[in-house]
Amino acid sequence: MFATWFLSNQKRPLTGGQHLRAQANPRPLLRLHHFNTDRGGNDAARPDTPEPRFTVAAFCTDLCGFAHVQRACAECPVGTEPVMGFEYKWWNTMPSNMKSSIYRREFSNSDHSTAWEVAGEYIYTTPGDQDTDYMMLVLTVSGYRLPQSMAKDSERSGLSRITFVFETTCTADCKFYFLAGYNEWNNDVVEQWKGSTRKQSYSYLIQSNSTVTFTWTFKRTDEFNMERKYSGNIAKIYSIHITNVIGGVASECRRCALSSANSACVPCPPGHYMVSGTGVCRRCSANTFIRADQPVGEAACVQCGPNTRTNKAYSACLSDCTLDVQTRGGAPLHYDFSPLSNVTSFQSSPRFTTKGLRYFHHFNVGLCGKEGRVPATCMDNITESGREVKGYVCQSTVVPSEIRSQSVVSSQPFLIGDSLVGVTTDTALSGISSPKWLFPSESSLPDVVFYYKSSETTQACKRGRSATIRLRCNPTVTAKDHITLPSNCSEGTCDGCTFHFLWESQHACPLCTKNHYREIVSACIQGIQKTTYVWQQPLQCYGGESLPAQKVSACVTLDFWLKFGVSTGTIAAVLLISISCYFWKKTRKLQYKYSKLMMSSGGKECELPTADSCAIMEGEDAEDDLMDLTKKPFFAKIKSFSRERTSDGFDSVPLKSSSSLHQRDEEDSDDA
Repeated sequence: MFATWFLSNQKRPLTGGQHLRAQANPRPLLRLHHFNTDRGGNDAARPDTPEPRFTVAAFCTDLCGFAHVQRACAECPVGTEPVMGFEYKWWNTMPSNMKSSIYRREFSNSDHSTAWEVAGEYIYTTPGDQDTDYMMLVLTVSGYRLPQSMAKDSERSGLSRITFVFETTCTADCKFYFLAGYNEWNNDVVEQWKGSTRKQSYSYLIQSNSTVTFTWTFKRTDEFNMERKYSGNIAKIYSIHITNVIGGVASECRRCALSSANSACVPCPPGHYMVSGTGVCRRCSANTFIRADQPVGEAACVQCGPNTRTNKAYSACLSDCTLDVQTRGGAPLHYDFSPLSNVTSFQSSPRFTTKGLRYFHHFNVGLCGKEGRVPATCMDNITESGREVKGYVCQSTVVPSEIRSQSVVSSQPFLIGDSLVGVTTDTALSGISSPKWLFPSESSLPDVVFYYKSSETTQACKRGRSATIRLRCNPTVTAKDHITLPSNCSEGTCDGCTFHFLWESQHACPLCTKNHYREIVSACIQGIQKTTYVWQQPLQCYGGESLPAQKVSACVTLDFWLKFGVSTGTIAAVLLISISCYFWKKTRKLQYKYSKLMMSSGGKECELPTADSCAIMEGEDAEDDLMDLTKKPFFAKIKSFSRERTSDGFDSVPLKSSSSLHQRDEEDSDDA
């Protein structure tokens, strides 16, 4: 036994003696049906109800009366809220907000206009008059409204989500399209499938209240033929589920947080998640945001990526355009990308259709910014609805227009990134990679990479699209829109899911610090010395600290000190030599005189002969060679002379040599 909804916009009277009655404050009610789990028969799996077999039309609205039997509407218990939406699961009749039609390119007199028919467990395409017919199924809703427990904020992009299960069986080149837009004639292709596809589920995020019409179209073949060859090619839709629809009903009741005043459902405070099954709100850990599609349980708290911070509503992670990077050398790098935060547009190289029509891929980028920033927007200005998408990175196809009021025609907008994953110098983050070989660089300065992802999935991109913007320092680039695409992936992507961009700018350089310049000291010229500061080359910074002003200081030239030193040294050397020569000559004369006196004393002790004259007599020069003077070093003689000067002004010179000679003479005489 389980509960489900069978939805319709028809208002039929309830059976079983129930009556409609108005309530002052009607609460959304839940209709319960009992199912037999025996799948043996066709009717066993359908609701057990006394009503006619019209299960798709069964409904409960805000005005539904209180239940008298189990099969009637049931009010959601206190502490819960209904999960509003449409869920088409049993196909016994066509719902009133759905219709089918056949579109033909060629004129036909056929009255056959039913393209899809119900078949209990699924709805399928009927055989058309021609194999090239477009078999269309259209679903229309009135709008969307978030439940009370989900607060709307600027970063939450999704209003609703539509999910359907389908299958195609083809023997030719069949195509199956899913379109969304303002009405059945004003819509865009969201996804398409070719050939046979196994039973699978597809989900689409609805971001605008103007997207109220959904169309499924099946075409058996593009080959025109008057005969029907591929009538057996069919498409089946098993279920369609769309959430948060205005006027919708609930398939279940969901636990919600309660206010203390009136026990009404309220959202958990920002940064809190609801504990499963209790309705109690608990705070998430620091720097986390709440998962929009799963606000219950601790898994609802998602950690923000590197260098990002959660917003005030705790619904997304943002970057304030500043970044600090620690380099291997130890000096930190400070970045400020604020000049690049405005929405920037750029285009790919021109492309041409088979008929020569030129077109471009137009990209809009909103790099970073705090709350209240202007998001990047891509729109469709061809159709009346003017469909647009908003996020960090988006793309549209642009065709030059000949209409004066419009310079270009934009169409097919889609989001590449609607949430910021992180900012880092690494080449991979959260399953998204930005290989260096896409944009080779010879600089030693690392690139800063912004990582984005989109919640919108496609047939080819099961995990959604993603984008990487690589910021590279180039002080010579003053433009703020110098964005390039990979040379080997000219459309910006190599696989259709991950887009890569290179943004070169002087604003992508780190802020200048003292480590980015050096000083040059000039020579001392005429008593003036200048100190000049210049940038280190190659220059790898911008902004920040500016170069200090040139310094001028007084100085003494090297020539002056050189001349002074040479002059002083020369004078000191001459003076020293002169003094040395003077004392050496004077000492030599005194030694000679006293030696002469000792020789002429006749060998008597304590008696010195009276000198007749201090002058050198004639012939005395011949005897100079016979004198045996004690050899002393020159400086020792000077020292002895200065130490032995007497108080009366005479010099006292030791005559060891003469005494020794006189002693030897006496010894010789004794021996004789």
